[in-house]
Amino acid sequence: MQDFEREKRNFIQHIQREKNFSENTIISYGCALSTFGEFLKRKGAGEDFLHQLARPLLRDFLVFLKRKGLKESSIAHRVFVLKSFFKYLLKKGKIKTDVGAYLLSPKRKKSLPAFLTISQMEDLLKLPPRDDLTSFRDLAILELFYSTGMRLAELSFLKLSSIDFDGELIRVMGKGKKERIIPVGTEALDALKNYLKRRKLSFKDLSKVNGEALFLNRSGKKLSSRSIRRIVKKYARKVSEEKRTSPHMLRHTFATHLLDEGADLLTVKELLGHESLSTTQVYTHVTTERLKKIYKKAHPRA
Repeated sequence: MQDFEREKRNFIQHIQREKNFSENTIISYGCALSTFGEFLKRKGAGEDFLHQLARPLLRDFLVFLKRKGLKESSIAHRVFVLKSFFKYLLKKGKIKTDVGAYLLSPKRKKSLPAFLTISQMEDLLKLPPRDDLTSFRDLAILELFYSTGMRLAELSFLKLSSIDFDGELIRVMGKGKKERIIPVGTEALDALKNYLKRRKLSFKDLSKVNGEALFLNRSGKKLSSRSIRRIVKKYARKVSEEKRTSPHMLRHTFATHLLDEGADLLTVKELLGHESLSTTQVYTHVTTERLKKIYKKAHPRA
């Protein structure tokens, strides 16, 4: 298995350097490749596996995944990661053809993204008690997610220099290290100012603080993505019965509320940092479903 483990390690290092993926995404890529490694080991194909990559082997891998009882979404994710892995190997000259073409991904069942209503969002922003540095930090995080719709990884990597308070703008490093400028609402900026005032008072010895990072933990170090996710979940579960509470829910909420209030799809696409308009169009389904619910509830002949 040395050949496979070496190429897997090189690939993970490659995406860590080249892609602005979150910690969880990197971990999920590693887990998906480990599943393929488990399959290769059972087939006795770990050593010199590069010369054994062919349609029959990959077809057997799909059968292997189905027999493990994985959901279609889990199989689709593993196929996606493996295709990316093979493209990397092709680019590096390790293989001569893109064998990922032999992998057919199962169709995923489309599920509408979870989001909060305006009243739920208002209740969420009232939750942090505003009595210490941590609560002011948490409020600033929640306000910023809702005000900008940025991704978890994007917010995690924010620096003090990322915020333009005068211009009411924020500079974000998105996927593929692509930078974009997003407008920020006054409520979010006020929450950030209040947090930074208290941060300055709490960490008087700047030598012990990661001064560049915007959000810090109690020790003055950069707040991790995992901690930010935990903070959002803690508050979101108090206002929503939705099981899929996460920072991404606030991203969905941002997009849905904009479209509900008349924003055009292209503008929302740019704000979210989507490359393709088709990615943004999922939110039109959300607003359509909402319109149908209101119509059925209100119209006498619905």
